[in-house]
Amino acid sequence: MVKIGNFDLDEKPAIVSVIDDDPAENAKAANWLGANVLELRLDLLNFSDLEEAKKTIDRIKVNTNLPCIATNRLQSDGGKWEGSEEDRIKLLIDIMPFVEAVDIELSADEDQRNKVVAAAKAAGVTVIVSAHDFDATPSVEIMKKILTSAHEAGADIAKLAVMAQSKQDVLNVLQATADMKKPVCTIAMGEIGKHSRIVAPCYGSRLTYGAIAQAVAPGQIKIHELKSALEILF
Repeated sequence: MVKIGNFDLDEKPAIVSVIDDDPAENAKAANWLGANVLELRLDLLNFSDLEEAKKTIDRIKVNTNLPCIATNRLQSDGGKWEGSEEDRIKLLIDIMPFVEAVDIELSADEDQRNKVVAAAKAAGVTVIVSAHDFDATPSVEIMKKILTSAHEAGADIAKLAVMAQSKQDVLNVLQATADMKKPVCTIAMGEIGKHSRIVAPCYGSRLTYGAIAQAVAPGQIKIHELKSALEILF
């Protein structure tokens, strides 16, 4: 039993499918392929208003009954949001009654991030605080500090995605993952780190992100391939 509203994931890692277009149909496909959770990338879906977003989520729930993470990614963290920061945060807060989790960046303005965390806690919505490095992999100690900072910022799950430039980078990500006492999601991006999306859960990463067809992050693996690999390991 996976659950993500109020967290409560079991020992088996959850496969998260990123939904970035045609949400109702892609959610059905993700469910069929074996996803456990859907990430709604609000910065890529371009809903015209909150009512359209709510209707779309309702259709997704009818078709899949899968928990949803709302993400409205900052451009500096690899997203495509083009509006103001105030509007970005407002959309995340407004959509909370219809989702089970929200992802907010560690790099976001602290006051704005705190608004999201406080609203999520009040609504019983799981908080993912995420950090990204698309250029390199920091040292093990720095990665642990980033994950700890995410937890201190209010994360139920601290998420860290870094770019692997070597096999040692991947090993360092796994070490940082294994050393953490609180729930984390860790990813070594890029071709060198591709296997971390399968292996990191063995060291404590609670979520792994997969693609329905085209990858939306470097080194992302297709959902059905992730499911097959994880079934061998868990």
